[in-house]
Amino acid sequence: MARVRIYGVIGLVLVAAVTSGCSGSTGPGSGTASRSTSGQAAPPTESNPPGDIPDNQAYVGFRPAGRGFLVKVPEGWSRAEKGNTTIFTDKLNQVRVDEVRAPAAPTTASVTRDVVPKLRREVSRFGEANVTLVSRHAGKVVRLEYRGDSATDPVTGKVVRDAFERYAFYRRGHEVDITLSGPVNADNVDPWRVISDSFTWQ
Repeated sequence: MARVRIYGVIGLVLVAAVTSGCSGSTGPGSGTASRSTSGQAAPPTESNPPGDIPDNQAYVGFRPAGRGFLVKVPEGWSRAEKGNTTIFTDKLNQVRVDEVRAPAAPTTASVTRDVVPKLRREVSRFGEANVTLVSRHAGKVVRLEYRGDSATDPVTGKVVRDAFERYAFYRRGHEVDITLSGPVNADNVDPWRVISDSFTWQ
């Protein structure tokens, strides 16, 4: 009878041990579940390459007083004016609006003959000039694409290689040149199209 009691006690101890081990390996607080949760990849952080204008950028109309045109420019960019020139800047990007008197409408030939040599003197490492006639909502306009170095950043001392698009709009003796620029690696095709397509005479 003593042996029976001893075997009975040993059996109860073994059952308790097995039950405890099973509950520890499958319960919600087990090490396996914990590793699975901690091993989940964090969602990627969205970021734009240097000079990329965000897809959700808003635009506002710019209509200089006493001058008969309107063009949309990125909202929130800093603005500087000097005479008939207005420059909008944000980080590495720029929109420059110049108004000049012109006796005749610009052509691909006149821009190649007159504007390209002038920019070659003014823009550091000017190159890769390409002059074409393109269609925008305002009609046919002359587009000059080129590249050049930016001014040296006063804080970092760095120089950025920029891509430029210059659009020459003309009506009755008035020429408005819109120059869009940003780093060559930035993908700003859509923003530049929004701006150049938005130009209208008032």
